[in-house]
Amino acid sequence: MQALKRTAPVEGSSMPVKVLKNEGRELRIRVVGGGHTALQMFRSRLNDRDDIEYANYFQNHPDLDDPELYVRTAKGKKASKILKDICSEISKEFSSIKL
Repeated sequence: MQALKRTAPVEGSSMPVKVLKNEGRELRIRVVGGGHTALQMFRSRLNDRDDIEYANYFQNHPDLDDPELYVRTAKGKKASKILKDICSEISKEFSSIKL
């Protein structure tokens, strides 16, 4: 398989989020313009961790509502920190792609 090489950084690839709930172990965010692909990646990575009790995303009406991601951690863990850590991991993985 041929390695992909990236010649220029991808700019403007952020996903705006609105924090709906951030109370220690629980986090609920609305991902503006988010799709199933990105949210499934977050849900999968979150649920692979031992310090996550539950993680899922929901989308009410696909044309009218932005999807929401909900995370609940094990006792003593902060959901926002874990999500930030996962964002960093994913960012590092994608930044190493060479097109």
